[in-house]
Amino acid sequence: MAITYKDAGVDIDAGNRLIDRIRPLAKATMRPEVLGGIGGFAALCRIPAGLDEPILVSGTDGVGTKLKSALATGRHDTVGIDLVAMCVNDVLVTGADPLFFLDYFAAGSLDVEVATRVIGGIAEGCKQAGCALVGGETAELPGLYAAQDYDLAGFCVGVVERRELRPRATELVAGDVVIGLPSSGLHSNGHSLARKALLEVLGLAWDATPPELGGATVADALLTPTIIYTPAFKALAGLPWKAAAHITGGGLVENPPRIFGDDALAVELDPTTWDVPGVMKLIASAGVSDDELRRTFNMGLGMIIVVPAAEATRALGLLAPWAGRAVGQLVARGAGASSRYRGEPA
Repeated sequence: MAITYKDAGVDIDAGNRLIDRIRPLAKATMRPEVLGGIGGFAALCRIPAGLDEPILVSGTDGVGTKLKSALATGRHDTVGIDLVAMCVNDVLVTGADPLFFLDYFAAGSLDVEVATRVIGGIAEGCKQAGCALVGGETAELPGLYAAQDYDLAGFCVGVVERRELRPRATELVAGDVVIGLPSSGLHSNGHSLARKALLEVLGLAWDATPPELGGATVADALLTPTIIYTPAFKALAGLPWKAAAHITGGGLVENPPRIFGDDALAVELDPTTWDVPGVMKLIASAGVSDDELRRTFNMGLGMIIVVPAAEATRALGLLAPWAGRAVGQLVARGAGASSRYRGEPA
């Protein structure tokens, strides 16, 4: 008896149906530079006009185990936004404008409805980021993933004028002001620890509404999408900001020092100047130490931007729609850590 690819667990027809579903979603994200998108072997995109020395900037990332929360709750509409955010925000800190995005969706068994919802979220993320969803890859991998499991990866390419590249590490000086942009919560890092603390140690159900979450459920807190900061960076056009750090894995311990070119300076943050999200306070109540929180989560700051002290007031005005606030400054490092809270030993 003849067997087919579908008998082996791969449904080509389902893949084709998915492409038909996502084609209009991708079309809605197009930029004028895009010459070809979904359907070809590769996507084509022009470099935007008017740049003297354009530099391409690329970034790639995934969503991590936040997907386990999506699978457990059946809520698949926003993890695509997370995917775009994790890639685009990394590109933004270089000063680049995100141009286009590609995704990789792998599943044990392709569920067209679920995949459409996920990729719909990716398209929404691309709209928020101002970049085009030009294509991707859908892989059905029976035996490698459990039937309903899926994984995501994303790839973003942006462009920046060479003279506008950041960080401008040689220009950083003690006294530069650090502006923080709030996060929406956990974003897409630390979810293995978050689930262990909330679901196992505290024994909370997905639909539980502990006081720290302000009426939201545990599922809401774990699946709130990552903020995409493209509009905030566009608001800073023309202002001589010096560096920025996307606060992802490594939290407020490991990410801020990535802006430096040497060991002369440190980022000193004043924790009284911003609010820690309730979900992180709830995680702390499960017995997670302050040090572990800071090196795992963003602690309420999804992005920090360094500006000259003389430009701080103007920058804060431009970033007011995103609740930007002064959260610290650059200081001489001394013998202390390169990222620390005010009042810690220098």
